[in-house]
Amino acid sequence: MTNVPKKSICIFCGSRSGTQPEYGAAAREIGTRIANQGLRLVYGAGDVGLMGKVANAAQDAGGDILGVIPEHLVKWEVGKIDLTQYIVTENMHERKKVMFMNSDAIITLPGGPGSLDELFEVLTWAQLGQHEKPIYLLNVAGYWDPLITLIEHQIAHGFAAPSFREFLKDFNDVNTLFAQLEKDIAD
Repeated sequence: MTNVPKKSICIFCGSRSGTQPEYGAAAREIGTRIANQGLRLVYGAGDVGLMGKVANAAQDAGGDILGVIPEHLVKWEVGKIDLTQYIVTENMHERKKVMFMNSDAIITLPGGPGSLDELFEVLTWAQLGQHEKPIYLLNVAGYWDPLITLIEHQIAHGFAAPSFREFLKDFNDVNTLFAQLEKDIAD
């Protein structure tokens, strides 16, 4: 019998909790769902904000978790060392690379500039044909509506191909997102 490696889901999200309780609820639901479905959580190794909520929920549900954090953020984001696997990288670029290389799909929850950086890097790599991993946006309480409008604006003004929009699958709820995720990562 061969051991099939566990599928891994990378989560990009805020190191802050945001202003709406729905953000935290969605983060906890995602973490629990990842663990309950036998998937591995790959995330930024912080124990604060939405990052901490995702990780703690996955941990409470008995999940396997890989956390990746750059050395300079260990104190700032309160590096969560009690994970299944905890990696400290030299810098942010290395963090993103390790997270990406160890995942089969990417989900972005509400977040700030760092989450946007992470999301747009993997979107750009997809546009350039460097990967075919599915990329999802969980649009909790309409948080990402302005971003979706901006992407459509870029396309309308000729700064991105219409196909760029196809790389980003956006969902308003966890159940619908996971229904698509299950199809996309099925063997």
